[in-house]
Amino acid sequence: MRTASTAGIVLIILGVIVLGYQEFTYTIHGKAVEIGPAHAVKEEQETIPVPPIVGGAAVLGGVALLLGENKSE
Repeated sequence: MRTASTAGIVLIILGVIVLGYQEFTYTIHGKAVEIGPAHAVKEEQETIPVPPIVGGAAVLGGVALLLGENKSE
């Protein structure tokens, strides 16, 4: 497989994943209180919404790379 084909397949897979989930959640760990040897940890969850247009653009870009690779051969 050539590089453009591999990139096209990766873009299609990532685009489908983005279309399926549409948000990315991660956890931030931080110290809340520290008194002597004891300490408390504070966890916050942050969510980043991803618009469906991003997933659609990735899928279309991947298809374009695959089609462009086949025409050049």
